[in-house]
Amino acid sequence: MRGTRHVLTATLAASALVLAACGGGQGESTDGTTTLTINVYGDSFSLPDNRSIYDEYERLNPGVEIVENRSDFSTHHQNLQARLTAGSGTADLELIEVGQVAGFVGQHDRFVDFLDRGVDPGQWTDAIVQQASTPDRSALIGLPTDVGGLAMCYRTDLFEQAGLPVDRDEVSELWPTWRDYVETGDRFLERAPDGVKWFDSGGHVFTGILGNEERTFYDRSGELIVESNPAVRAAWDLTVQAIRSGQSAALPEFSPEWNTGFQRGQFATVTCPAWMMGYIQGNAPETKGKWDIATVPGGSGNWGGSYVTVPAQGEHVEEAVKLAKWLTAPEQSITIFQEIGNFPSQRTTWDDPEVAEFSSPFFNDAPAGEIFPASLADAPVQISGPQSAVIGKTFADKLNSVEQGTPPDEAWQQAMHDIRAAAGAG
Repeated sequence: MRGTRHVLTATLAASALVLAACGGGQGESTDGTTTLTINVYGDSFSLPDNRSIYDEYERLNPGVEIVENRSDFSTHHQNLQARLTAGSGTADLELIEVGQVAGFVGQHDRFVDFLDRGVDPGQWTDAIVQQASTPDRSALIGLPTDVGGLAMCYRTDLFEQAGLPVDRDEVSELWPTWRDYVETGDRFLERAPDGVKWFDSGGHVFTGILGNEERTFYDRSGELIVESNPAVRAAWDLTVQAIRSGQSAALPEFSPEWNTGFQRGQFATVTCPAWMMGYIQGNAPETKGKWDIATVPGGSGNWGGSYVTVPAQGEHVEEAVKLAKWLTAPEQSITIFQEIGNFPSQRTTWDDPEVAEFSSPFFNDAPAGEIFPASLADAPVQISGPQSAVIGKTFADKLNSVEQGTPPDEAWQQAMHDIRAAAGAG
């Protein structure tokens, strides 16, 4: 397989992206090969064993080579905005996370409109399409890749050692609400193995609590409502309560320490959108069989998802549109779900036996094809705004500061200040 040779690691990607700023894709080589570049964050299209979903596309399309540039979440989106503003330097295809897409929809003239390219938006749920569409629904800048239905992943071995049930149905009954989840954490700590905490980080719990809320940081008019929304403050207070009772391992999300926490079993539960399955498998392969998946507190919710976009400035727009359609087609979405866990955005795939009957050997044969659609069935259509992802990161950082000893009220005020500054509201 050629997957490893056309994926640039995060370290190499920084240099590659700086060079790319002088021009878009790498163009056509002297031997007639068309090179398409795609900028991503994380392992969006990678498969286990150094394979890539791109390999199949190259096989089906001789003369096309795909080069993936991978960087961290924040750097990726900042670079995209800078290159759009400059009018050059984007890749042929760019991935945008659901919490960031609202900020780019306002620049829809800088992207290909997929409604003009023969795309039928009806293959996805309306809520998913709406987030990447202009308010009047006249343009669609991105094709959905996956959706992050919420569950709770837990370590059966650590539960057993602490005297808690391990059967996934019995575990789900422990926490009908997030408050019950926190109370169960107190029970866990009474008999927990030395050094093991209930969850990984406060920011992750906070995001999970808000995963079943329609209104979080913005209202439908686009107004910032963080300070006035009681759901946000309630999520903060409950998370702080759990932190102060000693439940958090205080491992910042997506940090090296967080990855080590998975590997060493430093926490027993983690709020688990579908894509988290792939993250755990990739970072802690030796924990196979020790994990299972239960219902998320509250029963439903969503966290995450992405869109493949084609910047209008690209050198190979037609070829890029073709690749974008292929990457987000049901066949590829099903393959990615089965291989790494990212749950398909296409509602039509959810009843496909390859999805509905899928169980994950890594997670003790948990019926992932049933758990995540059930979580999404009653999940509200969340309202997002231009700075939703930045605001979420701000809360995660401030909760981490609480974990390090900052008084909660002080951390809350710091969060409000930073959010107002980021959103241009103060």
